[in-house]
Amino acid sequence: MLAVIGAVLFALALILDLADASIGDTISAGTIVTAGLLCVALHLAGIGTRARTGGGWSLRSRR
Repeated sequence: MLAVIGAVLFALALILDLADASIGDTISAGTIVTAGLLCVALHLAGIGTRARTGGGWSLRSRR
């Protein structure tokens, strides 16, 4: 989920950069890119992913 949020933030930053606009004095395309990188880094670290419990394939056969 965090990777999707990161992708949306990257797209928003690209649009702001191409339009040469900003959302405010403190929020610019660079700030949004930094937030996107943070989301992707958290996703790669395993934060915000669902834990796989149960389900999945089993090597044991059912009797």
